[in-house]
Amino acid sequence: MTSWNRVEIDLAALRHNFRQLRELAGPATGIMAMVKADAYGHGLIQAARAFAQAGAVTFGVAELEEGIRLRQAGIEGEIVVLLGIDRQGAAEAVANNLTPVVYDRDCLEEFAAQAVMAGCRRGVQLKVDTGMGRLGVLPGEFSALAAALNGLPSLYLAGVLSHLPKADMEGDESAPAQQARFLELLAEAGLAGNHPVRHIVNSAGLLRYPELRAEMVRPGITLYGCYPAGWLKGEAALKLKPAMRFVSRVIQVKDIPAGQGISYGHRFVTNRPTRLAVLPVGYADGYLRRLCGKAEVLLGGKRAPVRGMICMNACMADVTDIDGVGPGDEVVILGRQGEEEIGADELAAWSDSITYEIFCLFGSCNQRIHLKEEE
Repeated sequence: MTSWNRVEIDLAALRHNFRQLRELAGPATGIMAMVKADAYGHGLIQAARAFAQAGAVTFGVAELEEGIRLRQAGIEGEIVVLLGIDRQGAAEAVANNLTPVVYDRDCLEEFAAQAVMAGCRRGVQLKVDTGMGRLGVLPGEFSALAAALNGLPSLYLAGVLSHLPKADMEGDESAPAQQARFLELLAEAGLAGNHPVRHIVNSAGLLRYPELRAEMVRPGITLYGCYPAGWLKGEAALKLKPAMRFVSRVIQVKDIPAGQGISYGHRFVTNRPTRLAVLPVGYADGYLRRLCGKAEVLLGGKRAPVRGMICMNACMADVTDIDGVGPGDEVVILGRQGEEEIGADELAAWSDSITYEIFCLFGSCNQRIHLKEEE
C-alpha cells in the first residue's frame, strides 16, 4: 500500500547542482556537501550518494547518528559532525572515523582517549563563534582550546570553522569583517602558518564573496536547487535545478452552492456555485495551516486556490474554472505541472517561512521516492 501523497526527489538534479557549485567554487576550494537534517528532507543516504557520484568527498551532518548511517551505507570520505559529540558518543565517532566539530575541552579529551584505546589517530575541527551567537567556543577561549588539542597526540586538527549569520541579508556587508576576525583568531592561536582547512562560507557567502572561500565552502540550500534569498539569484551565473516535487491525487470532486461555508470555522464562504476538489493533504503532511487563504495547487496545468482551513489530512481546492477535474487526477503541491510551477520560495512566502523549512517538512512527513538513481 502506498500513500496518496508522495515526494519525488530528482537525483540527477542534485548531481547537476553539485557540479554547478563545484565550478563556481573553483579548483582550489573544497566543498562540504551539507546533508544534515535528512539532506534537507531529500533523503540522507540517497542525496549523499548522488553528491559523491558528482565528486563530493566531504559531507556535513548535524548529529553522530547521521554520520554512522552514512558510513553503514558505504559513504567514504570525510564526514563532519557539526553539532559535535558528547562523552558517550566519542567511542562511536572514533570507530566510524567521523570528524567531530569540537567546542568543549572535556569532549576533546574524551575523543582523544577513545582514539588512544582504538590505537588510531583521528581528526577534529574546532569551531569559534565570530558573531553567529550559536555554537562554537568564544573568541577569548579559542587559543586555549587549540593549545589543548596540540597536546593530544592521538588527535590532529582537520579544520577550523565559523559561521556567517547575515550573508543572505541584502545590503549587509559584515561578512568580510567577520572573516578577518576569524583569521586573526587563527593567528593568535598559532594556527595561521599550519594551513588548517578553514571554512566560514555558506551558500549565501559562496554566491556573494569569492574572496572569502578559503580552503572549503559549505553550501546547503543551493545543493537542493534553491537560493538562500530571492535577491541572490542574480549574484552568480548558476543554473540550479529544484530536486523536490510534492504530488498528491484528487479523492473527491463536489459541487457546492453559493453561500456555503468551507472547512473548520467556515472561515471561507463561497460567493458563487463552486466546484471543490478534496485533496488528502494537510498539516500532518507538512502542509501547514498558515498557508490558508494564500496557497494554490496545480491541477491540469493550472493554478487552483486552496479554500477554507487546511485540516490534519485534507484540504480543498477551488476547481470551478478548471474543466474536467476528477478523482484520481494528479495534484502538484510543489513543483512543475505543464507550463506552471509552484516553487519552494513561493510556498515559503505564503507560509511566512523559508525554503529550508518547506523542504524539511515535506520530506519528513511524506512517502519519498528517488528518481534517476544511477548516472
